[in-house]
Amino acid sequence: MTDPGPRSRRDSGNDLGHLADVAGRITASVERVIDGKRDVIRMALVVLLAEGHLLIEDVPGVGKTMLAKTLARSIDARIRRIQFTPDLRPSDITGVGLPNRSGGFDFSPGPIFANIVVGDEINRAEPQAQAALLECMEEHQVTVDGVSYRLEPPFLVIATQNPIEMEGTNPLLEAQRDRFTARVSMGYPSPAAELAMVDTHGTANPLDDVEPVTDVAEINKLVTVVRGVHIHDDMRQYIVDLVTATRRPHPELILGASPRATLHFVRAARARAALDGRDFVVPDDIQALAGPVLAHRLVVHPEMALAGVPASETSARLVAEILARVPIPRPGVRGPYRGR
Repeated sequence: MTDPGPRSRRDSGNDLGHLADVAGRITASVERVIDGKRDVIRMALVVLLAEGHLLIEDVPGVGKTMLAKTLARSIDARIRRIQFTPDLRPSDITGVGLPNRSGGFDFSPGPIFANIVVGDEINRAEPQAQAALLECMEEHQVTVDGVSYRLEPPFLVIATQNPIEMEGTNPLLEAQRDRFTARVSMGYPSPAAELAMVDTHGTANPLDDVEPVTDVAEINKLVTVVRGVHIHDDMRQYIVDLVTATRRPHPELILGASPRATLHFVRAARARAALDGRDFVVPDDIQALAGPVLAHRLVVHPEMALAGVPASETSARLVAEILARVPIPRPGVRGPYRGR
């Protein structure tokens, strides 16, 4: 392709500047409630702009649900929350056909019909309830009684889950995990952040004061900007090399990452570049995303868990080893991967 020219570059710069402004407003809004977790907030924005879904995994009480709800409230959109419990049924998520007076059925939509769906403790539900999300997350539609209903963009599922080692949890289906663009962990707050939390949360719920700082129309425009971020052939190849490296025989792995992971990786890399104000992807984008995008998709041998090593730790270590092993592409004569 030919160079887009000065006018297109200038327009791209304006779009990226606007994207950074909106991202900054959302980040500031979330940080009023969640302090000291800017990296996690940034990853949530990457997933939102990459048209994906986010899985937040950590022990109870570290703010997983609060982060998801605050992000959702910062956008003027349709928001629904689903509490996943052992007795949750698929129709409680997708909706159900109700008989009408004419002898037919009228569709009553479930809570999945929203722009942002917060799925709380998703791995406390039985597999059949988890499976109700498969079509929704992949195809952005719901099929009930043979009729498909479209889910309007943006459509983002932010799910929280407790570590599988905890009581009352069920492992997510492999196909379900694969539909999450990225997995992040909250971690415990720093002592200073925890002290600030005591001051701000002790007398009131700061979530009550969160107001939208952007809306659905603006988010959809920013998604279009992200789609236009250039990814050089060398960067595409680098992503493919990292993903295929997870599929090579390994004594600790049963299954590597899927081709869907490759597509999610590319979209997330574009979104991260855009948040950094660039209209092109660089190796740093890919390396920063490898763990969040790939680790949760790897299926680790059960023997590792029997040895007392959590699967999440094993998969994160294996991704780090792959990053160290796969060669990093170097910029060519046309500059840092900007050539089109």
